[in-house]
Amino acid sequence: MLIKRKSIEADANRMDGPRKRSEVAKKDTPKPPRKPKFAPVTLSEQDGVRFLHFGTEWVQGAMRLRKPDWPELEYAQQMMAWMLFNPEPQHIVQLGLGTAALTKFSYRQFPAARVTAVELNPSVLAICCSMFKLPPDDERLSVLEMDAMDFVMDPLNHGSIDALQVDLYDATARGPVLDTPEFYSACAACLKDDGIMTVNLFGDHPSYAKNLKAMMFAFDDVWCLPEVHEGNVIAIAFKKAPPADFSALYERAAEITAATKLPAKSWVNGLKTWHSPQ
Repeated sequence: MLIKRKSIEADANRMDGPRKRSEVAKKDTPKPPRKPKFAPVTLSEQDGVRFLHFGTEWVQGAMRLRKPDWPELEYAQQMMAWMLFNPEPQHIVQLGLGTAALTKFSYRQFPAARVTAVELNPSVLAICCSMFKLPPDDERLSVLEMDAMDFVMDPLNHGSIDALQVDLYDATARGPVLDTPEFYSACAACLKDDGIMTVNLFGDHPSYAKNLKAMMFAFDDVWCLPEVHEGNVIAIAFKKAPPADFSALYERAAEITAATKLPAKSWVNGLKTWHSPQ
């Protein structure tokens, strides 16, 4: 099944400031001159898995009904590969909510961490609460309705994030909507000195090389995992490049799998291939 990405983000859909989920249903005064236009949010279910779509058959995210906090799709699991390098994050941020798979997993798996999610489309926020078991905001969890570019450009967010997970696509999935050196430089600015960003890219597309180039401009180093599904490539961008110590990474992968059941050894195998292509 082709995974065509989640998140609705576009420069034409800019909003002034973040809003908590509790404010989504309230009417703003004065009324904004126009409303953002989004693709329709639709659902399907098959074999015990609920899928999110944006008006097409392409999958934007998934949740296994019996395991609502588990990242069902392989590329979503790989977005957690930053765990190989930071076992105790204090602040995890997701840009592009999708089905909230990464947000829920991070929130449950790291009970000492703050988790922030940023999503522009109020319909996605609403459906994650009603159909994808996104828990309510509390002292650790904050879900904001705002544009991802506004979030990373805000100086108040700079130097505050350990792990930044970026999955920003529109309904056409012609590559990430936010893909400039300016955007990735702002992402790097949001990270702590040893912070890490994971990004969902589309490998079999011209946008892949463009995004890698922009990330390499903004970050000290960028590693990529092998393609999964029918195009997804997860890039791992480091504000400060770590040593390529694969013995230590395999040890850490074993700890991750024992604690979470995530296939972390396969991530290390993929990173070795990136560093030593045949």
